[in-house]
Amino acid sequence: MATSSKTVVEYAKSNRSSCKKCFKTIDKNAVRLGLVSRDSRGFDMTSWHHMNCFPFDPDSMSSIEAIKGFSLLKSSDQESLKGLLGSCKKTPEEIQERNKDEENETEEKYVKKRKIQERDDGGENEAEEGNAAKVQLALPEDEDKVGITLSISAIKDNYKDAKLSPKWKAFETIIFLNEDEGLHDSSKIAAFDFDGCLVNTSVKRVGPDAWSLLYPSIPEKLQKLYDEGYKLVIFTNESNIERWKKKRQVAVDSKLGRLNGFIKLVNVPIQVFIACGVSKPSGLAEDPYRKPKTGMWNVMAKYFNSGILVDMEKSFYVGDAAGRINDHSDADIKFAQAIGLKFYLPEEYFEV
Repeated sequence: MATSSKTVVEYAKSNRSSCKKCFKTIDKNAVRLGLVSRDSRGFDMTSWHHMNCFPFDPDSMSSIEAIKGFSLLKSSDQESLKGLLGSCKKTPEEIQERNKDEENETEEKYVKKRKIQERDDGGENEAEEGNAAKVQLALPEDEDKVGITLSISAIKDNYKDAKLSPKWKAFETIIFLNEDEGLHDSSKIAAFDFDGCLVNTSVKRVGPDAWSLLYPSIPEKLQKLYDEGYKLVIFTNESNIERWKKKRQVAVDSKLGRLNGFIKLVNVPIQVFIACGVSKPSGLAEDPYRKPKTGMWNVMAKYFNSGILVDMEKSFYVGDAAGRINDHSDADIKFAQAIGLKFYLPEEYFEV
């Protein structure tokens, strides 16, 4: 519940924040309102909202002028804010209609912003528009034609017959963790494989605790990236979840337990996507989400980055499956190439 002592208002300093109600980008210099709370580490965390999305509670808010930052707003924005507080007393039907109009307007802006960079042979084509450099959206055109459509009703709390841990969700053959506390969407993506890249695991060992940190520098490196404004994302294949039909819950608990334990150890917010499908199922089409297919990336870029375009020059992917003599596959390097990301081996990126 919003109160003046817990509420702040300001002009957005960049376009990197997203609204916690509609999940769309808050444009730079737009008025944004925040609910301030203290997390388990003792830091203040602010949940930003568009002005029209903010959950005003006129019964508990003593004065709109008491909101921190209100006096720094332009007089026109102050009047708009006062008007919105008054509109909270409107009927539910009137409020619903207003929110619907805003969502349609924001969606139109997002569609206009989305620009897809053509690629050939999994690499990058350079594009120019006049003499201005153009930020590339990391969503290859040919992969987008697969027609991935994600809706709220398609997101589940279970993966088939296996129950997922809190905060984890499933969509088709993906299990994902989207809203890790403190996670911020960004144009800069620092992406990583999990097994053999961030942690040591063994196919002979099963269980949530059957892992160890691969490099001592990992927590510090990830924290530095987070502090520099990167969003950290893990893209990992785990076909055991699909193949172990009689022990699927064991496979799910093992994988999610390891990821939860890793995130707790490094103490940095991370978004996670797990491709559960097998590479070549008998008589069926190849799973579009399993690396080196780019389906996991496409879902992240299209649905779970607040509509923010990915800056391909600043983004990168780290993975161990590079097709070398002792590598189990070349899925990681081909995944990065298909998207157009810079690729690093774990030993290159984490050894100091």
